[in-house]
Amino acid sequence: MSKPEILVARAVFPEVIARLEEHFTVQANQADETWSQAELIARLQGKAGVFTTGGDRIDAQVLAACPQLKICANMAVGYNNFDLTAMTAAGVLATNAPDVLTETTADFGFALLMATARRITESEHFLRAGQWTKWGFDMFAGSDIHGATLGILGMGRIGQGIAKRGAHGFGMKVIYHTRSRLDAALEAECQAAYVSKDELLARADHLVLVLPYSPAAHHTIGAAELAQMKPTATLINIARGGIVDDAALAVALRNKTIAAAGLDVFEGEPAVHPDLLTVPNVVLTPHIASASLPTRLAMANLAADNLIAFLTGKAPLTPLNPAVLAAARA
Repeated sequence: MSKPEILVARAVFPEVIARLEEHFTVQANQADETWSQAELIARLQGKAGVFTTGGDRIDAQVLAACPQLKICANMAVGYNNFDLTAMTAAGVLATNAPDVLTETTADFGFALLMATARRITESEHFLRAGQWTKWGFDMFAGSDIHGATLGILGMGRIGQGIAKRGAHGFGMKVIYHTRSRLDAALEAECQAAYVSKDELLARADHLVLVLPYSPAAHHTIGAAELAQMKPTATLINIARGGIVDDAALAVALRNKTIAAAGLDVFEGEPAVHPDLLTVPNVVLTPHIASASLPTRLAMANLAADNLIAFLTGKAPLTPLNPAVLAAARA
């Protein structure tokens, strides 16, 4: 009996490819080429499954051109590259890779917060440019983290991890806003108080965004919201591009509406709004919040686990549209 054929759309760990080859005939993009939609469709012909990353768009047009496709396994917790409605209608399962990246991403979010508050990027550029010739009492003086008010917008597992780091490690006062309030036990564990969005914006010394992207969340933080924040505040986005209006943020940073920002995600990434590249008070990183080797390997293995389980007749671990599974069993 021939093995099912799958496509691995981006370069991934060789040991993960080897695992997949035990079960499938694998076409792998180990050259890590960036494909157009037409190129992706061409490579998906005859494939029962595809291993994707957050940049591989699976929509109605792709699905219509690939009727044999049964599963798309994302090596990411986010899945805004999937049109879930179209996938469900086409009977194609979607899976993601949650949980395994929670602590690593929370670590990075806090690192980005610290780098932003203490102006590390600005000061390094200054030093590298040979401009450091003397000490000054206010040279790159930033804002304190210990004892400050940490605001979190979105309070899933990553948000909770950041809250615990702030409260337990730095004695921060933690406030948060989210669509569904945490239960009392979780609030106590995170030492976090629920507030309205307006209060969150007004009170936070450091505001961290960890909410998932959806059309409804587009530009959750725009010019009006930035104007509600303290002029001494920092904004950290480790969620998804599009949650922040990057053009409005660049204006706010230039005008000192807020003190600084740290961004790991961008609208239209890997493109970055050019105005963000011209303001000094922003720390920019290329979507690397989950980028520790152990965590990236765990994410890849979870995507592989989903492919192997589903295409060998077992239950996938992290389905996003379980209605597809119910329909298959009916």
